[in-house]
Amino acid sequence: MSIRFENVHKAFGTKKVLDGVSFEAGKGEVLFILGKSGMGKSVTLKHIIGVLEPDQGQIFVDHFEVSALFKGEARNQLPKVRQRCGMVFQHPALLDSLTNYDNIAFGLKTPQYSEKIGRSLSEEEIKRKVHEKLALVHLDPEILGLFPNEVSYGVQKRVSMARTLAPEPDYLLFDEPTTGLDPLSTSSINSLISELSRKLKVTSIIVSHDMACALSIADRILFLDQGKVILIAHPREVVKSELPLVREFFEETLSLLPPGWSPA
Repeated sequence: MSIRFENVHKAFGTKKVLDGVSFEAGKGEVLFILGKSGMGKSVTLKHIIGVLEPDQGQIFVDHFEVSALFKGEARNQLPKVRQRCGMVFQHPALLDSLTNYDNIAFGLKTPQYSEKIGRSLSEEEIKRKVHEKLALVHLDPEILGLFPNEVSYGVQKRVSMARTLAPEPDYLLFDEPTTGLDPLSTSSINSLISELSRKLKVTSIIVSHDMACALSIADRILFLDQGKVILIAHPREVVKSELPLVREFFEETLSLLPPGWSPA
């Protein structure tokens, strides 16, 4: 089981966003994608779930070639790919008209999920799964009857994560998951991402600007610049990199780390 890019190109008009990107995220791996704004990080995630079609190259999610599912009847396979991938967006994107409970339960009631497991869940089964996922993100059941606007932004982020976890995806994709959070909440969400990835044994790909988090919890860090992969390595190797842009990117973070620090 893996996510694999092979020589992927994508341009919007005259602007090249991905220029021959190749990498593989293996089973259970935590892979961070770092780089300056506009370097193709979020575009990479959108290609994985088939929101964007590459101009050239191949993208695989398990045995599915996502890049080949944009024409004719092949498009019918895209929902199966998306069932495997849970996406956590920059903002919670919860449905304001639904309670937190119904937001988390939403994906469990879709025809796609029923097809995945071969049946529809009973209300009691849905309730059990909602409470299981709520516990995974360390929230109390008392918030389930409330609406998103009745809880804090940080809690909304966790509800969003519980909603993503509910259909039990094989891959977790995080697009700037700590956007808009204070430093304490940012640290808490980063710890939760690491905990979930290890406990559930899922592959996680995280687009972020949080260099300290990447150094602390990533198995590997992929660095994008001008649409190209300029480095993909374990944090220990990233710290040693002499690439000017990588040194510049991590300079402030490295200066804040305690003496004698080294990646796990």
